[in-house]
Amino acid sequence: MNYFPNTGRYSKMQYRRCGNSGIKLPLISLGLWHNFGEIDDLENCRKILQTAFDNGITHFDLANNYGPPPGAAEETFGKIFKNNFKKVRDELIISTKAGYTMWDGPYGDFGSKKYLVASLDQSLKRMGLDYVDIFYHHRPDPDTPLEETMSALDLMVKQGKTLYIGISNYKATDAKKAIKILKELGTPCLIHQARYSMFDRWVEEELLDVLGKEKVGCITFSSLAQGLLTNKYLNGIPKNSRAGRNLKNGAITGAQITEEVIKKVKSLNDLAKKRDQSLAQMALAWILKDDRITSVILGASKPAQITDAINAIKNGNFSKEELDKIEAILKK
Repeated sequence: MNYFPNTGRYSKMQYRRCGNSGIKLPLISLGLWHNFGEIDDLENCRKILQTAFDNGITHFDLANNYGPPPGAAEETFGKIFKNNFKKVRDELIISTKAGYTMWDGPYGDFGSKKYLVASLDQSLKRMGLDYVDIFYHHRPDPDTPLEETMSALDLMVKQGKTLYIGISNYKATDAKKAIKILKELGTPCLIHQARYSMFDRWVEEELLDVLGKEKVGCITFSSLAQGLLTNKYLNGIPKNSRAGRNLKNGAITGAQITEEVIKKVKSLNDLAKKRDQSLAQMALAWILKDDRITSVILGASKPAQITDAINAIKNGNFSKEELDKIEAILKK
């Protein structure tokens, strides 16, 4: 089936410059972590991607281990890209990552040059791409010298396999070192991808200050706390939710959805209603209020979740009273 993108798509989205680069990312990006695996319906995946692009979301975020099983999300994306998005490749920012276990043996994990080079080659084949726009090291490696990992990223830029380099899940001290090494190699770090939500604020301790000072972009994931900061769990755990499906690989579990957490979620939901927003919209807007955040990654299991989330950018202002109220709720 032919796909004809919405001609008014760019009027529906706002874009923010990524660090000190020439790249602008949409305030909302689409992540393909848990809804593009072998068990997921291909046509629904296609509709999610099309809806995203039709609304100005130009950035699709993947990783080698996304699925399930690992590699499946890139394969799914590759099938859809070939038939729907190949003609608009130059309008897209496509990112992928390597750093978690991908194959057996000592060369299929963490941050060695051998693993990173091999992984990106495999990712490009799965997606049917000549290059990706951003390639991330997905997590720090405590055993491989940082110089080796960063030189591998630099090499892949020089080989034309990726245009930009990013890091993910790095604490402030290691991020600062990695940024310095990349700068010396002549391949500046474009962006850092970090977990950040109202319920998980570790980046505020030091990392955001480092990224702001170094002029490196920041893109966040799990900003809806894997569905907690939506209306999904207000009345129990739906069977088709991540918690209900009991997914592994970092997905939320039923044990994390405590009575105390739900009480906070309900209070936040009441505040969102007063702002004429859904809880998800308010949670995303709350992240984006900091201009050091370039974009937030949205995970969607159906197209309607995308159109709902995009409305977050229509009301991104918070009064001091609202911010104080949010802090009070979170500290309870």
